[in-house]
Amino acid sequence: MADFIVPSPTSPETEAQHRRRGPIHAKRHVRVVCIGAGASGLLMAYKLQHHFSNYSLTVYEKNTEVSGTWFENKYPGCACDVPSHNYTWSFEPKLDWSAVYASSREIFAYFNDFATKYGLHQYVKTRHQVAGAYWNKTRGGYDVQVKDLQNGKVVTDHCDILINASGILNNWAWPAIPGLDKYKGVLLHTANWDDNVDLKGRHVGLIGNGSSGIQVLPTIQPYVQKCTTFIREPTWVSPVQGLEQHVFSDQERLEFATKPGALTQYRRDIERGLNGQFGLFLKGTNTNADTEAYFRQQMSEKLQNKYLEERLIPNWHVGCRRLTPGVGYLEALGKENVEVVYGEITEITERGCLCNDGKEYPVDVLICATGFNTSFKPRFPVVGPAGNNLQDDWAEEARSYFGIAAADIPNYLIFLGPNCPIGNGPVLAAIESQADYMCKLIDRFQTNNISAFAPKAEAINDFIEHKNQFMDATVWQDPCRSWYKAGKPDGPITALWPGSTLHYIEAMMEVRFDDWEVKYNGNRFAWLGNGYSQTELDPTADWAFYIREKDDDEPFSRGRKLQIINKSGSMATQAGAVNYLGSGKETDLGGSPQPKL
Repeated sequence: MADFIVPSPTSPETEAQHRRRGPIHAKRHVRVVCIGAGASGLLMAYKLQHHFSNYSLTVYEKNTEVSGTWFENKYPGCACDVPSHNYTWSFEPKLDWSAVYASSREIFAYFNDFATKYGLHQYVKTRHQVAGAYWNKTRGGYDVQVKDLQNGKVVTDHCDILINASGILNNWAWPAIPGLDKYKGVLLHTANWDDNVDLKGRHVGLIGNGSSGIQVLPTIQPYVQKCTTFIREPTWVSPVQGLEQHVFSDQERLEFATKPGALTQYRRDIERGLNGQFGLFLKGTNTNADTEAYFRQQMSEKLQNKYLEERLIPNWHVGCRRLTPGVGYLEALGKENVEVVYGEITEITERGCLCNDGKEYPVDVLICATGFNTSFKPRFPVVGPAGNNLQDDWAEEARSYFGIAAADIPNYLIFLGPNCPIGNGPVLAAIESQADYMCKLIDRFQTNNISAFAPKAEAINDFIEHKNQFMDATVWQDPCRSWYKAGKPDGPITALWPGSTLHYIEAMMEVRFDDWEVKYNGNRFAWLGNGYSQTELDPTADWAFYIREKDDDEPFSRGRKLQIINKSGSMATQAGAVNYLGSGKETDLGGSPQPKL
């Protein structure tokens, strides 16, 4: 069946008039620009290719390769803190992960292979960086300024829909410490690693005990002459019970590859365990109390040092900062060639770090494991129809609709925006739900004469109010310094969803169009067309498809639909099941089932 092509309108009435000559829901051509070819951008390219026709797509990527943060981060020990078999798309398993926590190079290979398998590289322009996006008041959509990083030239592209998939953990930042430019040794950042620097036999300084620093230390400790690690605050470091590091044997990998259902069952067991941990983030739950006791015991046993125990084990709840498995980190702190300096660095000198204990610590190489700028503010101007720049709108606090869109910035969609479940549970499942939601919006845009769609400001205000009330009951509100709160101990929680990942997936299953402001080209009912259906346009379709022997309709109620989707009744009652009797109080929340590895 050929598409009835609706041309890009030169005026609002042009599209409406043309639609009246075609069938209902005629598909107009949709031009999509996606910023970033990391995991999210590649998934969006796959979804568009898989589900749509009569569209064009360009994905602009600043790096020389796809895979985003997993291409950029190559520091020693770099890995994901999510079990590898569950750091895949739900529909695209990988048979041969080396271990429970895989290296960044393996993860890069997974996403690059995904792009190759489905021919996604054809959409990607590498070494092209978006410098700005400006609403075109005449045509609608965005004029997107793109810098070719190979020759420095800036070109302008145009799109109907702009998707920002640039991520939140790839805009790395140097520490805000005076004198950084004075240092005369070798200066490195974990997110801008130089493989040509040889650390063997050298005295290395390491700033930071976040995820990157925790991965670096045990990797470099065996071959550096000495490592002085600078730590300014405590953090919880331990794998969740049942999800310790484990290298898969040849036999296990063979079973995953050849035994029907073995890998799927393993992945589901892990995912159930991850989804069963949400109680960990709620104050006063058994899950949080039991996990904290387990972490405290594990940290004490591995540190074997009262001085470090008193300073590194937090007095705030487990989960306030992102959990870090920390394979080998605590043990490395006790090695003879590791010196722990606890406190603030007041200044970087020519030789090393001057700390608030009054001492200068000279080092040959200084590694800054100091993370990323996670303000959510776009790194380039995004200017809406009223001339408002999202950079200004989000300068103080990023306020989005369900982590995917912003008020007064129409036809602009975001992956992993403010208050989405980046730390609530399995993140790739959340990204998939965002991509599916975006596809529903794009389908509505393509088959209707819509000119612009954006979430209503009042809907976002209500969402933020609900989010803030919910967060009062979570451990994220504790006074820890976290990128969940833009690095502020008492700031608003801008990075996390008010609920579990499963909660987010269910919230995103249907588009609530009453929360969206929609504007049309011409008469809003022009999509009704010339009176013919799409079915009549297809000579191979059954023009009496609704005549049948029994009622086999899909359920109309949300509850019945969900029971089919989540296979209700297929499982024995699971430990950790929650029973809320409308009071908002926990009545039965036990420990989460953990898979055997």
